[in-house]
Amino acid sequence: MIRLTLLDPQKNTPLKNWDFQSESIIKVGRSPDNSIVLSDSLVSRYHLELHKISKSQSGNLWRLVSQGTNGTFVNGVLMSQGIVSDGSLIQLARGGPIFKFQVQPPSAANISQQCCPRAGDNPPGNLFCIYCGQPIQVERSIKHYQVLRILGQGGMGTTYLAWDRERHNSQGKGASPAAALVVLKEMNADMAQIRKAQELFEREARALKSLNHPGIPKFFDFFVEEDKKYLAMEMIHGQDLEKRIATQGPILPQQAIEWMIQTCEVLEYIHSQDPPLIHRDIKPANLLVRRRDNQIVVLDFGAVKEIGTPLGTRIGAEGYSAPEQDRGQPLTQSDLYAVGATLIFLLTGQSPMHFYDNRGNGYRFYIESVPTITSQLREVIEKVTQPLPSDRYQTAPELAEALNSCL
Repeated sequence: MIRLTLLDPQKNTPLKNWDFQSESIIKVGRSPDNSIVLSDSLVSRYHLELHKISKSQSGNLWRLVSQGTNGTFVNGVLMSQGIVSDGSLIQLARGGPIFKFQVQPPSAANISQQCCPRAGDNPPGNLFCIYCGQPIQVERSIKHYQVLRILGQGGMGTTYLAWDRERHNSQGKGASPAAALVVLKEMNADMAQIRKAQELFEREARALKSLNHPGIPKFFDFFVEEDKKYLAMEMIHGQDLEKRIATQGPILPQQAIEWMIQTCEVLEYIHSQDPPLIHRDIKPANLLVRRRDNQIVVLDFGAVKEIGTPLGTRIGAEGYSAPEQDRGQPLTQSDLYAVGATLIFLLTGQSPMHFYDNRGNGYRFYIESVPTITSQLREVIEKVTQPLPSDRYQTAPELAEALNSCL
């Protein structure tokens, strides 16, 4: 059974439930021929559909397809299509109605389990019980990992905050249960049917397993459970630079430069592997500031590529991807180009594409009008984002030295 619960936008309490027993498609929108009809002006006539796509031991899997003009957000993340998990919050447009999505398989009316009879006596927000030391709420178990909540969802898969029970037990008596928290990435069932998607998911696991650097999440596990692939890695507390700028605005040049020097140190490490590795997806969303020491951690190694391997899929984010990378010919200098473009975003709060233009000598970034960028720093950014790789800084240490001279 599927239950969609409309929530009060202020109190987050249930207003109305819709239960679906045998439907394979659930439609939501303003049109009267939808399964759920809403009158909210932010909702499109045919805003979204939920499709039953497969069945596993834990129940049916459902895929969301958004057709709403104002977008659909799953747990706060804009989603055009993807798998929705039990307990997800689905919002129809920013500021629009919010539904709680619940799966209740016939064999288990409620998968979620509480740790002990005193679970409700814990302070709000606690992950672990102060009485028994176990996770207060476990949504489901995957192998020896207990899923606590969803961290994010996208086209490739779902990322969970999970607790590694075996790892905690191996740490001995008195170990903090929080030390066994991990990030668990689950590949979407539909993506598992696409060979390239499988390759990217497995590539990230191989890359993380081979690397050991404080600026890269530690690899813990890669496994297949019920025909679905999972990757377990280090949980790092912090905020990525895209969210940082979205919530706080542009940052001061000194901090931006220091973070990009730290990024260069991680790039120097991966570029010095044998054979050298190219990240191919350096951008603000993949650079996380670790809370405990204000250091940069580079995320998402799904696009990493070895120098010398055959040309393949073109991967890169608009505004951060170097011209040769857009042609499917990435180099280590392509990652350095992305550092320069990221600096533009950090210092302006705007997409680098806002400053990308052709003024007679080819497309490049023109940032002379940005008051927070000194002439010396502008020269560094302009050099590292030159259209030709040979005109840029050639190594990460060389770029780091140039940035350091701007402090």
